[in-house]
This record gives sequence, structure tokens and C-alpha cells, in this order.
Amino acid sequence: LLPMTLRPGDKEPGKIWQDAERLGEGFRWVMRSKITGGFVDAALPFIDKAVEAKKPFYINLWPDDVHGPWWPSVENWGDGERRTLYLAVLEEMDRQLGKLFDRVKSDSELRDNTIILACSDNGPEPEVGSAGKYRGYKTQLYEGGIRSPLVVWAPGLMGEEAKGTVNRESFFSAIDLVPSLLEIAGVGVPDDAGFDGIAVPEIVLGVSKSSRGKPLFFRRPPDRNAFYGDDELPDLAMHDGKWKLVCEYDGLVPELYDLDEDPSETHNIASDHSERVRTMTAAAIAWHKSLPSDNGATYVLKKRKPKGKAKK
Repeated sequence: LLPMTLRPGDKEPGKIWQDAERLGEGFRWVMRSKITGGFVDAALPFIDKAVEAKKPFYINLWPDDVHGPWWPSVENWGDGERRTLYLAVLEEMDRQLGKLFDRVKSDSELRDNTIILACSDNGPEPEVGSAGKYRGYKTQLYEGGIRSPLVVWAPGLMGEEAKGTVNRESFFSAIDLVPSLLEIAGVGVPDDAGFDGIAVPEIVLGVSKSSRGKPLFFRRPPDRNAFYGDDELPDLAMHDGKWKLVCEYDGLVPELYDLDEDPSETHNIASDHSERVRTMTAAAIAWHKSLPSDNGATYVLKKRKPKGKAKK
């Protein structure tokens, strides 16, 4: 489903990411404001077929309505400000997903034996969303950039004490979801399968407010060394219990935060914990070097060719 766009006053819809047509047959152009509904319309018969065959099913549905640029329907355009457009597409996405959720909720068998997860992949953009007390935005390695919400709905699988609660204590990652869901579903894992994440089913189902027990590492997107007015963003981050470290690729300019005492990352206490900084920096660099290079340290933004210029 490829997105068409229309703003107030336009006579004909535009197209974004038009070059995606070269991926081959099977694409269909749809108004951007209706694409999530298209995904849902494909998911529903898939569920019906699985239910009829008495087979389990798994669906990964990736709505991108809230990823800029935002294109609500013309009637919901409002004043055209960034936050207005964002909220309009968020509400419409919620409405379109409702049909999928209602299908599961209205069937007692599905309702008691299905998990629905709704999650984001990063923090907000400025002027659009808010990370509350947390520092930073999308693309940044401060908590406002890497923390994101996870909603778990599984009424037949969660304990009564977990329903309707909010867990602000557990520390785990989206990479932990795959092994966690496999364990919850009782699906065997091949011997040669390896996961970056670890299984934390008790946290996912709200039984425990513990944490994953192992550190997490991050590195910034290659093209985002300077973003949102910050000209020198950290390259690497390490999250280990209450401790959070950010630094450059070579370990220089370390910042250390105690997230229990300072969740907003306002007080850099690296100078007070030199040994911890040394060990965490070494671990972050070792993790970074173990991965394929992402050109972060040498990334240079390529200049785009002006449109409409004749080729020589």
C-alpha cells in the first residue's frame, strides 16, 4: 500500500515514495490517511481463516501514520500546525485499528488466548509529542529518545492484579519481545537460533516488575550527529540497571547518570565514578566494534541533485 497525499485546496492527490513501485507488482496506491485500515482489512480474513482451521496465528502490523510527514484527511486538517496534524492521524489510526481489536475482543476464545502489543520504536519529535520529564527526542540516545511506551492487552493470560496497571519500573527492550512471546506461546526454538534479546515473559504479562538483568547498548543513527539544535550528540549509550552512560565512538566525552536519582539526565556524575565510567565505556565500545560498521563516524550527507536539471 503506497501513500497518496492531499491537502486542502489540492485538486489532485500527490504521491510520496513513488520510486517504491520498482519493488514489483502487488502495490496499490491508497490515501495516506487510510493505509492502516488497508492493513487491518488484510489482517481480518487472515484471522478468520486461522480460526476456521483451528490454528494459531501471528500478525505483525506496522502502521506508520504517526511518522512524519503527517497526512490526515482534508476534513481533519485543522489549522495545519504540526501537532494538529499529528493528533489527527493518531486519532484516525486508533479508529482504524479498532476494527481489528474488536474482532479479537468479540470472540471469547480469541479474547482469552490472544496477546495484543502496541508499541513505538522511539521517542517524540519536538513540537509534536512529549517525553515528559525525560531528556531528548527521537534520534537521540538520551532517555527521551530511546524510551517508548508498550501497551500489553491479554485479559485471559494476565493475572487479575496486573490488569489496568502501569509498570514504570521494569527495564527491558523490544529485542526481548521475540523470545518472550515464543516462551509465552510455548513455541519451540531451533537449536541454532540466536536472539539479541532475552525472555522476560513475567514482565510482559505484568506478573513481575523486575528487569531484564543484562545491559542494553545503543548507537545513534549514522546521519544524526547533529540534530534538533544539538551539534554534538553522543554516539553510543549503555543502560545497566540504574546506570546510564553515553559517550563518543572512541569513549571520549563520557556522561554518566543515575537514573534512579536523576531520570531527567540533568546531572553528569562521570567525574565521581571514574571506575564505573571506565568499565561501561569499554563495554560500549566493544559492543559497537562487534557489529557491522554503520559509517556513523565518517557519515557525510550527500548533496541532492536539483530537480528539473537536464542531464549532460
